[in-house]
Amino acid sequence: MESSSTASGGSTRREATRQKLYEAAVTLIAEQGFSATTVDEIAERAGVAKGTVYYNFASKSVLFEELLRHGVGLLAASLREAAERTEREGGSKVDALDAMVRAGLVFIDRYPAFTQLYVAELWRTNRAWQSTLMVVRREAVAVVEDVLRKGVANGEFSAEIDVQLTASALVGMVLVAALDWQSFQPERSLDDVHAALSRLLQGRVSGKG
Repeated sequence: MESSSTASGGSTRREATRQKLYEAAVTLIAEQGFSATTVDEIAERAGVAKGTVYYNFASKSVLFEELLRHGVGLLAASLREAAERTEREGGSKVDALDAMVRAGLVFIDRYPAFTQLYVAELWRTNRAWQSTLMVVRREAVAVVEDVLRKGVANGEFSAEIDVQLTASALVGMVLVAALDWQSFQPERSLDDVHAALSRLLQGRVSGKG
């Protein structure tokens, strides 16, 4: 059997390989679509042998499904960390939501190709990974729902707020605004876009302004 250090090293190498495959797949699929992208192209872009792709993923569809899990998992983790950091610093729930808006923008700015794919796939209904997409979407939205529920419980937000719909609207606002920013207003800075969304958040969710 492998020693613990050897096993850890192998796990790290495999994660690095999978990361390369994720990055290659998301770039190629964003450029030319899922159907037109081949496993050979993914392997070539990642700088690995074709067999390495199948060693890590049973098929191209499985690779893309895991890519969705991986990417949205990173997004949810960044939103959660922003909310928890705000709470540790004594901020309000509106402050937590604002920090999550910024975290979402930072994520999208860092992974624009993934975000474009994710948003596009949300509107498709004939994909093998549709159920997985719904699960990972819930993971991200649930983080926002948790902050909203706590804000209702402590009286910061109105009890009349529809938590589920408001959380979905906030996530959607960030996704659409960020994609519009990158596609049509790239000259604007992240700080500028965040400030605009922050003003909207403060006025509509908190009831100020």
